Amino acid sequence: MSHPITPLPELVAMWAGFSARHHSTGSVDYALDLATKAAQWGANQELEACCEWLVSEGWFKYEHEAIEELRVARRPKPPSLKQQALDLIDGCTDPEGDYLDDNALSIIRRALESIPDPS
Repeated sequence: MSHPITPLPELVAMWAGFSARHHSTGSVDYALDLATKAAQWGANQELEACCEWLVSEGWFKYEHEAIEELRVARRPKPPSLKQQALDLIDGCTDPEGDYLDDNALSIIRRALESIPDPS
């Protein structure tokens, strides 16, 4: 018997294909990407099940503001590209901070490239 929160094989295959386009199959980055997608999917399934339970138990109507607030609180928007770049730079100004790896440099480059050139 499978666990109630188990992604369909087609979904896992889609994730694996996406990960393979961005990382070497079998690499730690590939496995981490695949595991992250699965964890996010499972967490989203659980959040929706909790929202549905709150409604079924009569705590809230589905359209209720609190349900949406719960979703927003538990699934905050990721930081903007600008904020990611600033955080990376802030980490490097700390005397004990990490150096900028290729991923960090890529984020900073994309942030800078997104700034329009002055007219």
